[in-house]
Amino acid sequence: MNWWTRSLRSLISFDDGERLDLFKIFPSLRRFLSARQHYAQLRTAGDILFIVVLVSGFFGPQDPTRNFAVFLTWGILWPSIVLSWFFLGRMWCGICPFPGLGVFFQKKGWTLSLPRPKLLQKYGVYWSVVLLFLIIWVETVADLAYWPAGTSYLVLAIVIGAAIMAVLYPGQSWCRHLCPLGRMTGAAATLAITEFRADHDKCKGCKTFACQRGLNGKPGCPVYLGAVSVQNNLHCLVCGHCLPFCDRNSPQFLFRNPYNELIHNRGRYITCTWTVPFLIGSQLARFFREKSYYAQLQEMTAFSDAILFSILLFLFIGGVLLIIHGGSMLFKIPPSDPDFGKLTPMVPILIPMAFTGELVYRMTHFAEGVGDFVPTIGRQFYLSFLEYFSFSVPDFPIQVLAAFCMMNGAIAGGYILWRYALGEFEGVLELKNFVTLHLLLGGLLFIFLWVIF
Repeated sequence: MNWWTRSLRSLISFDDGERLDLFKIFPSLRRFLSARQHYAQLRTAGDILFIVVLVSGFFGPQDPTRNFAVFLTWGILWPSIVLSWFFLGRMWCGICPFPGLGVFFQKKGWTLSLPRPKLLQKYGVYWSVVLLFLIIWVETVADLAYWPAGTSYLVLAIVIGAAIMAVLYPGQSWCRHLCPLGRMTGAAATLAITEFRADHDKCKGCKTFACQRGLNGKPGCPVYLGAVSVQNNLHCLVCGHCLPFCDRNSPQFLFRNPYNELIHNRGRYITCTWTVPFLIGSQLARFFREKSYYAQLQEMTAFSDAILFSILLFLFIGGVLLIIHGGSMLFKIPPSDPDFGKLTPMVPILIPMAFTGELVYRMTHFAEGVGDFVPTIGRQFYLSFLEYFSFSVPDFPIQVLAAFCMMNGAIAGGYILWRYALGEFEGVLELKNFVTLHLLLGGLLFIFLWVIF
């Protein structure tokens, strides 16, 4: 059986045993991730790119049509990161420039290396969602996508936050516990078609746990895991730190059915439970803000943009929470049943729509500005001939693509629900509730399509 056929089987199979190890198919991929100089080169390239964004944002023209930094950040880099979630999980986090300054401080020995507080480990997920709320609120209300200096202030604030955490604690504690973008990326990574896992049969008898702790003075996993401890896609950065330390060839980079992890967790991941309703609610509010109805509503209420958007944000988030709570109740999970525990099965069902919604939002912004990106560079650096490279992307194909993406997100949610009905919740989920859950999913899709178009 050729690797194409095996890949297809891995992608559609219900059986986790069918997962294909890409390290075996592409040994060069393993060698690339194992070589620390490659990682350092990617991190350096990212650091340089962020420095360019910061300098251009602070010291370049504040007219967004004459400063390439804003579209580079919000129109190219961010949509690219969102798209990477579906294929590479949290691999972007492995080369993210945000912790770069903190890593530099640690290499210089400028760190206290304090033990991570229990409060940080226990409540970090809540704080990170609050930070994500603030970032999206500021991005929207302050129109950061059209404000170069504002974009640079946001980037610098995150870099400083990561640096402070690096000075206080070892490793990348910011990335593991507080980073709002990392928290969102981790939730999205549960939907990725790849996963980084250890072969635990090969791990048996290992006494060094070097993948987690490091070896010969070299640090181990930056987020305190190591391949041996990775159970899901929430936290692993797929950075390759652990590969050179393992003498058993245990780590694997697996090609998989992207829905199996969502089905198996059944709504246990607290990261997803908090991130998904906020993300969907914020998307609906952000899309609605761009409709003509929003301006009419603002005129009727005489509210400022900040107040009206905040009200809509809370209303949409509240509505999504009601859908999640009501949908989960329809599963009729016995609260005292230890086999089920405390589950929110509606969250995994909505995850595909949550992250396709974010992709659509970012993709729309990309389509609106990509035709003017090269001319913007020309205006900033007085290269007038670049004006000839101006073009526009028609609305209709973007709308068709957006509708296609959102419908696929809803279909994926329906697939997870179907798998639940045939497997995890067989005999618990009644037929009428099964139909009602599909109606809830269809209703949310209708709302999405309404606010988008």
